[in-house]
Amino acid sequence: MSIGRRTYGLAVALVLAATGITVPIAEAAPSAQQEQQVRAGFTDDFDGPAGAGADGAKWQNETGDGVDNHERQWYTSGTANAALDGKGNLVITAKKENPGGYQCWYGACQYTSARLNTAGKFTMKYGHAEARMKLPRGQGMWPAFWMLGEDIGSAGWPNCGEIDVMENVGFEPGSVHGTLHGPGYSGDKGLTSTYSLPNGQAFADDFHTFAADWSPDAVTFSVDGKAYATKTKADAGGNRWVFDHPFYLILNLAVGGNWPGDPDANTRFPQQLVVDYVHVS
Repeated sequence: MSIGRRTYGLAVALVLAATGITVPIAEAAPSAQQEQQVRAGFTDDFDGPAGAGADGAKWQNETGDGVDNHERQWYTSGTANAALDGKGNLVITAKKENPGGYQCWYGACQYTSARLNTAGKFTMKYGHAEARMKLPRGQGMWPAFWMLGEDIGSAGWPNCGEIDVMENVGFEPGSVHGTLHGPGYSGDKGLTSTYSLPNGQAFADDFHTFAADWSPDAVTFSVDGKAYATKTKADAGGNRWVFDHPFYLILNLAVGGNWPGDPDANTRFPQQLVVDYVHVS
């Protein structure tokens, strides 16, 4: 997600001071555990008791608001907005509320939600990243499964690179987008393609599988095993190809923003992004 499409990375080091979003970034040499994870891939089937948080050895919550994209939510810690359902799913819930008295860029926050990442816990460099999810529904909803280069703290965004495996905005209930962002091709100039379901179906109606296959010279996006776009070095138009180093994973559900627009009178809350699994191989 980028500026304009969904990344907080523009001014990130360890903390986005201007917004209060805490973004843990680890750029030290990988630990033995991380090296093992890279060799073995990454698997989270979100098994566990209802109400429990995501596995802390794999995920961490970011907190704060979304000033860069003019999003409306406050991302919370704990399990109030991200918890297992006891049925093998992680549920990220967007609510119309502000029980903590959080202050967003526009004043008192109107919504809460969650954003989880694997920074400092797991990174991948090339391979297959896949998530099976059921998306939320309604104007202003903005769910995503994506990746950022682990060097964001030193390189900044978009030089670190960004791979948006799946983004959806509520006014396009039957469409998702796969996008690459890098220097010279970021924001609304990102290398993007769209996949749409047939016959008026919506991604909130059922679970679907979203994936990216990443090789040294290309990234291919797919939905339910059907490849719909490949972006290559040539598509960068002579700009630097920055997909040559480790990236970490992100899951989140934003509310409002420059791209999706704000919720309206027809948007019902709470809304949920339900994640069956995330697998990297």
